[in-house]
Amino acid sequence: MARSVLIVRLGALGDLVHALPAVAALRDAWPESRIDWLVDARYRALLDFVPVVNRVIVIGSPGASLGGVVRSLRREHYDTAIDLQGLIKSAALARLSGAREVVGFATPLLREWAARLFYTTQADSDAGGHVIAKNVGLLRVLGVTPTSWTFPLTVPSSAVVNAVRGVLGIGQDDRFAVLNPGAGWPNKQWPPERFGRVARHLSEQEGWPSVVLWGPGEGRLAEAVVAASDGAAHVAPPTGLGDVLALARAAALVVGGDTGPLQLAAALGTPTVGIFGPTNPARNGPWSQADVTLSRFEQCECHHKRRCRRSQPCLQDIGVDEVIDAVDRRCHQVTFRG
Repeated sequence: MARSVLIVRLGALGDLVHALPAVAALRDAWPESRIDWLVDARYRALLDFVPVVNRVIVIGSPGASLGGVVRSLRREHYDTAIDLQGLIKSAALARLSGAREVVGFATPLLREWAARLFYTTQADSDAGGHVIAKNVGLLRVLGVTPTSWTFPLTVPSSAVVNAVRGVLGIGQDDRFAVLNPGAGWPNKQWPPERFGRVARHLSEQEGWPSVVLWGPGEGRLAEAVVAASDGAAHVAPPTGLGDVLALARAAALVVGGDTGPLQLAAALGTPTVGIFGPTNPARNGPWSQADVTLSRFEQCECHHKRRCRRSQPCLQDIGVDEVIDAVDRRCHQVTFRG
């Protein structure tokens, strides 16, 4: 008998990427099931490119009431709601959906322990490894045990890719790098002038020009990277999420902090170099053994904080030479791969 399942993972972008293997595993195990996803309006765009989801239900849209969203959920009569976030808010929404079974993590794995009050079933999972393993491990309580991770993402065609190649002055088969200096947290932003020096190195060493991504409020940040690059980097045109996916697929390398674009690139199998400070790359970073991640998590005094208490955030202890060495190591594998 086909089931109906509600996934609750409201945000953020990188965390949604990390939830994809669990959702893909459910689809593989229960191909006839209905799988819906409840998501915050700020991040719903990603789910337009996730074909294994039947319906996306959005919370936080302008003019949409919480009561209206809950009534919409309850009309679906879900068999199971799965909370992959572990917050009181996400757990409460899972329970308010009216699902017969509400599944969440065991209490030690919850971000907010009171979330357990809303679950009918709590499950142990993999606590010490990557958050993807934690999400996938939760499915064991439902009898779903995937042996590999897949990321069901549809990459759209985008005119931005050709526009970028035009700006960079390169042909269809020429390689380029994507630099992403922005981040949702100030504590995750590596200095833009250092990104500019990395772009200069990529141009001199590999002959690859770089394009600099930017989001709302990050235009000056991108311009600062370009200014420090001596012409090796150019600002990307305005991009939507589909454009970012297409650029990440087309790029030979993506360099950035713990951000959604870096996680998207990793999900697409594009080589990455990650620069991490207050978050743990072993839990949140790119998971391919080939990718290179630099971290000051062990030394960080502000784990998972948006702003650092120190006069100089630990992320800034990661020097340009260290990142250039990481880029060289990752590029060597790209070049070797051909």
